[in-house]
Amino acid sequence: VQLVESGGGLVQPGGSLRLSCAASGFTVSTYAMTWYRQAPGKEREWVATISSGAGTYYANSVKGRFIGSRDNAKNTVYLQMNSLKPEDTAVYYCMFQGADNAYWGQGTQVTVSS
Repeated sequence: VQLVESGGGLVQPGGSLRLSCAASGFTVSTYAMTWYRQAPGKEREWVATISSGAGTYYANSVKGRFIGSRDNAKNTVYLQMNSLKPEDTAVYYCMFQGADNAYWGQGTQVTVSS
């Protein structure tokens, strides 16, 4: 099982980024996929969960600004981040909870700054 995030970078406040999490070794359509983030000096926090059904759930801090989605053909999940704020600066990770273990990607840095 492997998860590879990409799409991070430096963006100005109010801007947008789309993060990708490419999966291998399992099928993303079968499982819930979750995005987390960790800001410097802070604990890792939950951002969004893309369920295996139709629902996507968001932390209050990103609700209305972030959109999670999945492309089953590419076995990839995405996090579209709009109206970014400096407090969104963090390393973003995707995670998959398997039957016996939680699998994490290496993370992608998002920096929101003018």
